[in-house]
Amino acid sequence: MPKSDFNLKPALIWLEAGDAFPPLETAWGPDSEAPGLLAAGGNLEVETLLAAYGQGVFPWFSRGQPVLWWSPDPRMILPVKAFKLRRSFRKKLLQVQNEALFEIRTDTAFEQVVQACAQSPRDGQTGTWIVPAMVRAYTALHHAGYAHSVETWKGGQLVGGLYCTALGKAVFGESMFTRVNDASKIALAALVAFCAGHGIEYIDCQQNTPHLSFMGAHEMPRSDFLKHVQSNCSLDAPDWAFDTSILNTLLKIQPFAKT
Repeated sequence: MPKSDFNLKPALIWLEAGDAFPPLETAWGPDSEAPGLLAAGGNLEVETLLAAYGQGVFPWFSRGQPVLWWSPDPRMILPVKAFKLRRSFRKKLLQVQNEALFEIRTDTAFEQVVQACAQSPRDGQTGTWIVPAMVRAYTALHHAGYAHSVETWKGGQLVGGLYCTALGKAVFGESMFTRVNDASKIALAALVAFCAGHGIEYIDCQQNTPHLSFMGAHEMPRSDFLKHVQSNCSLDAPDWAFDTSILNTLLKIQPFAKT
């Protein structure tokens, strides 16, 4: 979208490279045309992304638009202890645990995961926000140690997965994809189990969708979310290596839902 299309009220703050982000309270409100929109411009360098996530801000824009920065209020989060594990899904997790059909890997095909996610639009969207500039930015963030992929493999083929940003013990979910039934759910369950096993309380989901609500996510006031981020991003980061035994953490702490 051209820059002129954002000359609306409230005024949109435009950033130059190196500019600090404006106060979160200046983000567009729930009754505006773009709730949570904070600023536009700047760049997607690793240092900029780290500064953004440390303040509860994330980039989200489509092809032809400038870089747009968001900080919704409220914020959608998934408490790992609230993850809804369905009875019908238990067999799939056991297949992963026994390595009978599916295999979970982390950080072995990060760019492939991001590219696959770019071909799988978010709920209710026809296009992708994972434009080439975003692929390059998060690949650089991955090489710097702050972005990770959780991958579902079957028969030696990548069939699903997700990627996330992680600062210390603050984890921010980005996107997921699937090529066979339940492959993305398996990756999400693996991430939840990983977080539970490493004392990570929440996974940021950024925005509210029915699918996320179905999985156990709920909204949190932005001020509370920011406190969570600030208290966790400086903690020692876990080793992002996955062992199938960690699924026991999920199976033990989560009661099965009825379906």
